Amino acid sequence: MMTNRFLLILLLFLIGVKTRAQQQDKPNILWIVSEDNSPFLGCYGDTFATTPNLDNFAKQGVLYKNAFATAPVCAPSRFTLITGTYPPSMGTEHMRSTYPVPDEVKFFPRFLREAGYYTTNNAKKDYNTTDQLEAWDESSGKATYKNRKAGQPFFAVYNLNVSHESGIHTSVPAAQLKHDPEKVKLPPYHPQTPEMKHDWAQYYDKVEEMDRQAGALLKELEAEGLAENTIVFYYSDNGGILGRSKRFVYESGLRVPLIIRFPEKFKALAPGNPGTVTDRIVTFLDFAPSLLSIAGLDIPSYMQGKAFLGKKQAIERAYAYGFRGRMDERTDLSRTVRDKKFRYIRNYMPHKIYAQHLEYLWKAPSMPSWEAEFKAGRLNDDQKKFWQEKPSEELFDIENDPHNIHNLAADPKYKDTLLKLRKANHDWLIASQDVGFIPEAMLSKIAATTLLRDYAKSGKYALNKVIETADIATSRDKSQLPKLIERLSDNDAVVRYWAVIGTIVLKNEAAAAKPKLQTLLNDPEVTVRIAAAEALLAFGETNASVLALSEALKSENQMARVQALNVLETIGSKAKPAFENIRALLKTNQQDTDYDVRAAKKILEVAGD
Repeated sequence: MMTNRFLLILLLFLIGVKTRAQQQDKPNILWIVSEDNSPFLGCYGDTFATTPNLDNFAKQGVLYKNAFATAPVCAPSRFTLITGTYPPSMGTEHMRSTYPVPDEVKFFPRFLREAGYYTTNNAKKDYNTTDQLEAWDESSGKATYKNRKAGQPFFAVYNLNVSHESGIHTSVPAAQLKHDPEKVKLPPYHPQTPEMKHDWAQYYDKVEEMDRQAGALLKELEAEGLAENTIVFYYSDNGGILGRSKRFVYESGLRVPLIIRFPEKFKALAPGNPGTVTDRIVTFLDFAPSLLSIAGLDIPSYMQGKAFLGKKQAIERAYAYGFRGRMDERTDLSRTVRDKKFRYIRNYMPHKIYAQHLEYLWKAPSMPSWEAEFKAGRLNDDQKKFWQEKPSEELFDIENDPHNIHNLAADPKYKDTLLKLRKANHDWLIASQDVGFIPEAMLSKIAATTLLRDYAKSGKYALNKVIETADIATSRDKSQLPKLIERLSDNDAVVRYWAVIGTIVLKNEAAAAKPKLQTLLNDPEVTVRIAAAEALLAFGETNASVLALSEALKSENQMARVQALNVLETIGSKAKPAFENIRALLKTNQQDTDYDVRAAKKILEVAGD
């Protein structure tokens, strides 16, 4: 009996030793995540930046030249990071929409935790969907890997907020700036206003402080004796932060710094020696599967990204895909494809100017100064484009035009490139089952009863016809008007919506659609009624259109109210018959964070009401 008991104890001890040894063979993984900054680092060639810690870190690691967020704004980007899925596939592309996802879609730290990792997040989440608390052992401003069990591997995230957009909302005195506003090299699309120069200099100060904080985390890891067992990632959650960067699908909004350091013990997992620079394309879609690959875990089939590290590393991707949906209180829709040389952008709402007023963006002093220069007629052609309607397609040679100001889409010399990337965009829309083409007023209604990914797969979503209609609608091709008029009567409300968008884009050239648009003011779908009202405004049908828009403000659907307010803002004093309902909306909704409240306040502010 004693012998059996001894053997049992010995067996359990040996199992425990083996388990601890296996755990110690797993790398620790540390994520240092800065907010809202493009690669404004010395190691990326920015000579104005003061980033000694990350510059030194780059010498110890692998620097990625072509790393991209999927969205040029935090919440949808963070959804991509935490799930390994593409937000337009899940209906989570719009800012803070928080639509739920299928049960199988897990926040990836949960897989690490189940495999024995101690998982911590300090402290931002902002995942744009229902939270999954079980992903973390700790998630708070005090979360730390130091609380794990002895020998337990960890995955720890530290979010550095200092470089966030809000850091330039309040200007510091010029005498306190470390970076000289007069020495800032502004991008060619920004005017040389004092406010713009000051915001840029203050931003560089924030990046310098971010670098100091990143350095402190690296020193702490060394002090804990963990550097030789820890793979460290440094990256930013999106580009930013001055106007036309964050929220916009240019290099300035989507390209991010990414540096990964592999200790000697795990150098076999590294794609190159310390100090290596790689041009491999990676996107936030690839981060979750890559971490599971590093940890030796299986990659769930629902993940749309591909591992770029570890034993399950996939072949290099040819393209990085990105998107823009509703940004706070402003409706918009763009998709983009990037290879190693070119960026292609398809604007599906080209009738909307880039510079739609966003309450949060305009808190930066540089934005009102840019707007004032535009209104005063003092901008050059590159600087004024931001305040004009968008082209349907944009194509940029990144090597020769890093600021994306020379649109090559109409240049015959680049026709083959345009067609190739246009097809890549179209194919990805279909393959990813992009539900972002469902107007959000309808999307939110569907999400109340059905998971949006499941809806996309159900056969109820006529994706191919919807995309075809959206392509026709945004082509600015008058010869397509008969087809648009035909689809104004389609049984599918989403198709009808896009057909109406086509008449809005064509403006007066779509006059033949006027009789049918008038009937759509009574469409059963509120989003179609709002779009029809917008189209009819171009034909002078002000009274009936404003009435329809005003009635939409009574809708229980917040996204319908936002859509209607977006239209009313564009017509100035002609919106006055709707003011009573706008005031009533504000009395009912008092939260400044509500997007319909922001849009409503802006209309009354401009009117002096």
